[in-house]
Amino acid sequence: MADASDTPKRDWRDTVFLPKTDFPMKAGLPQKEPAILERWQKLGLYQRLREQRAGREKFILHDGPPYANGDMHIGHALNHILKDMVVRTQTLLGKDAPYVPGWDCHGLPIEWKVEEEYRKKKRNKDEVPAREFRAECRAYAQHWVNTQREQLKRLGINGDWDKPYLTMDFAAEATIVAELMKFAETGQLYRGAKPVMWSPVEKTALAEAEIEYEDITSTQIDVAFEIVEAPNAPELVGAHAVIWTTTPWTIPVNQALAYGAEIDYVALDLNGSRYLVAEQLIDSFVSRVHPGEVVWRGTGAQLAGAVARHPMHHLGGFFAKPRPFLAGDFVTTDAGTGLVHMSPDHGEDDFELCKAHGIDPVFAVDAGGFYREDWAWLGGQGSVINKKFTASDGPICSDLRAAGALLAASDDFVHSYPHSWRSKAKVIFRCTPQWFIAVDRPIEGGATLRETALAAIAATRFVPEKGRNRIGAMVEGRPDWVISRQRAWGVPIALFVDRKTGHYLCDPAVNARIVDAFRAEGVDAWSEEAVPALLGPDYDPADYERVTDILDVWFDSGCTHAFVLESGRWPELRWPADLYLEGSDQHRGWFQSSLLESCGTRGRAPYDAVLTHGFTMDAKGMKMSKSLGNTVNPLDLMKEYGADILRLWALSVDFTEDHRIGKEILAGVADQYRKLRNTFRYLLGALDGFDEGERLPVSEWPELERYMLHLVHALDKQLRQAIVDFDFNTYTRLLSDFANEDLSAFFFDIRKDSLYCDAPTDTTRRAYRTMLDVLFHALVRWAAPVLTFTAEEVWQTRFPSEDGSVHFLDWPELPAEASEDISQRWLAIRALRVRVTEAIEPLRREKIVRSSLEANVTVPELPLDADALAEAFIVAKVSPGDEVTVTRTDYHKCGRCWRLLPEVTEDDGLCGRCTAVVGEVAA
Repeated sequence: MADASDTPKRDWRDTVFLPKTDFPMKAGLPQKEPAILERWQKLGLYQRLREQRAGREKFILHDGPPYANGDMHIGHALNHILKDMVVRTQTLLGKDAPYVPGWDCHGLPIEWKVEEEYRKKKRNKDEVPAREFRAECRAYAQHWVNTQREQLKRLGINGDWDKPYLTMDFAAEATIVAELMKFAETGQLYRGAKPVMWSPVEKTALAEAEIEYEDITSTQIDVAFEIVEAPNAPELVGAHAVIWTTTPWTIPVNQALAYGAEIDYVALDLNGSRYLVAEQLIDSFVSRVHPGEVVWRGTGAQLAGAVARHPMHHLGGFFAKPRPFLAGDFVTTDAGTGLVHMSPDHGEDDFELCKAHGIDPVFAVDAGGFYREDWAWLGGQGSVINKKFTASDGPICSDLRAAGALLAASDDFVHSYPHSWRSKAKVIFRCTPQWFIAVDRPIEGGATLRETALAAIAATRFVPEKGRNRIGAMVEGRPDWVISRQRAWGVPIALFVDRKTGHYLCDPAVNARIVDAFRAEGVDAWSEEAVPALLGPDYDPADYERVTDILDVWFDSGCTHAFVLESGRWPELRWPADLYLEGSDQHRGWFQSSLLESCGTRGRAPYDAVLTHGFTMDAKGMKMSKSLGNTVNPLDLMKEYGADILRLWALSVDFTEDHRIGKEILAGVADQYRKLRNTFRYLLGALDGFDEGERLPVSEWPELERYMLHLVHALDKQLRQAIVDFDFNTYTRLLSDFANEDLSAFFFDIRKDSLYCDAPTDTTRRAYRTMLDVLFHALVRWAAPVLTFTAEEVWQTRFPSEDGSVHFLDWPELPAEASEDISQRWLAIRALRVRVTEAIEPLRREKIVRSSLEANVTVPELPLDADALAEAFIVAKVSPGDEVTVTRTDYHKCGRCWRLLPEVTEDDGLCGRCTAVVGEVAA
């Protein structure tokens, strides 16, 4: 007969209620997500949502149009994920939050790309019919719209992708023209000659938003202008006024000299010649030239009425005209000589000061940056942005040197200079006839556009708040809005100008015909052949000039609120928008152009709130650049990680500031995702077979479940507030922390014994599973705006349905909390639990105990009864004591639940609970 000790131990695993689920731990997002996208497409998710939400309170986020040029980059991804988060959270709150995506389709970047293709084929753009060229631009833009649309859809962005808005749609182009006419009708539009940022490479005016600044090394020169008249300081006649400039190419169009009336000036004798400079700048001047003796002192006021002559006066004509001295309050003694040469063609201050004294621009520099052929000095030469042309040994300096006027020249002056962000070429200030919207002209006898816009900024909510000061300062100091461009691909400035008076025609009937023509044919409607029909029988085409400039694309995009929110094409939208959301560069771009357009035509901003995000840097905080090789491609990231990881990254960073992305950062995000996914996997497994018959009312729950319900209610309030604040990194962090700290490390850890080992009818187990069901319905909804694909996978795993989706659901309705506030007690228990765990750890390391279940502990206080605390601490026994202490228990282990209990008489025997449950299972 065998000894009893040789009898094999009974394996009780088949009696334990382990979680069961088909939901895999491994996500496989790159493979799963496209299939989920296809399902949403078949389901008509977006349109179904519109039908379900019809009649509810609206929330309108108006999409700022990305440019239809090139693949989606990481900035696109971040921007659209944030927009999607806004729309989805507002939808979750029960609102009707439609999202109509759009694209900016006109403008120089597209035209430039088409021209590049022409150059490769040795074709001349100017020899191609305009209609054909525009058709190629339209096709190019449509290609990238289609490409970017699929890429953005892959991110899980839910929107009206089948009917986006495009600024090149005929209806949009007609609306843009109609909006322009509103400015014309109210007298805010005018044509004038002013210096504007001009690209000689692209041969067009540029907006401030199209400019970037980079350090360059320029030639600095000191040039002498002989004084021929000085009624208030006759002793200066024959002396030379010295100017200093880093743009030598502007000397051929000089027309005056500016001085500061309050500045002290001196004349220095240098080798028998006298040179006039500001006294405060003597040292820097002589360091460039050579030392001299002061022979005259006076104030700027004494220069009033003085006249000099141009160094090239011997050429006659323009150069022989006297150059007056003009008082300018912009003249300083920060650098240079304290005297500034004035070229009204090429500087804002120059233009305004000369205009006030009746001196007009001469338009000597052409669109390509060359002096016009008939210009007496350097005619037909340039380009003025060519470094060799302006260098100290170039033609300008050589001629000045020959004339005895060049006192000093060096090619080593480093300073910041404006460049076109498209061509990367230097730009110049160039005075040309352009169309402007006045910002300081009263609108129909009321406030000016600037005043209206500043009032609108004050009435708008900005997130973060610093955006208000940023855009406010820009609007406060901005010049008139130059809206004309000298290109082909864009919406024409569809106006007729009277050849005799120079005034544009403002006839409602003509305007209506023009708008109707654009609606039917788009920009091709504005042709020379169409002039008689557009003007109609009341006007002679010979009397009118058809304007051929096109509109600045910022005016196009500034009108999107009109043709998207007001057109009726998307009846689910309304004006104004609740929110505009773009990068911080749009304070000088789309935010501002939309503000000015709407304030000029409607008297208020087209938005109630503006949310601004920062820029994505590489892992080291460096700006991304193809030349540095540090760019991060979102398309590659989705192939490797999946879109949900990218979404989780975007919604975990503080996007209101510049932020980072890199492999280590994404690895951390992937780990965060894995923990969230495992939380859902546990919930799905633990809820296997749960039905309404098992549900237990809150009044019958143990205290731990009631405490967890309290935490869920608190989380509910925090998440709602995060949505109100557009604080999505807090929203995401709250979810992640709750899943990790309150659930996995606390609630799930304590209750796994009840889940696995209590009878299905046990009150504690039923309460736990009821609470898990509450958690499931809350967490899957709350996570859905962040992890759009994973939340759908989770929902469909538990509630499979051909026509259902987690994204149809509203904000979760939670059971009411019990009236008794037990939160403080459980905060104390959790703090004590941490101390107990820390005290057990040394015994684990020394292998005195293998797990906390083998520990007896003493604690200085018992917030609950001892058995309940032992369950909460997952230990064998809890007793009162002076401090937290730990010893190994001498209890035996239950073979089924593994708890060490006094009632178990031998190792691997059964406790009373397990005996009863095994009996029920056997029965």
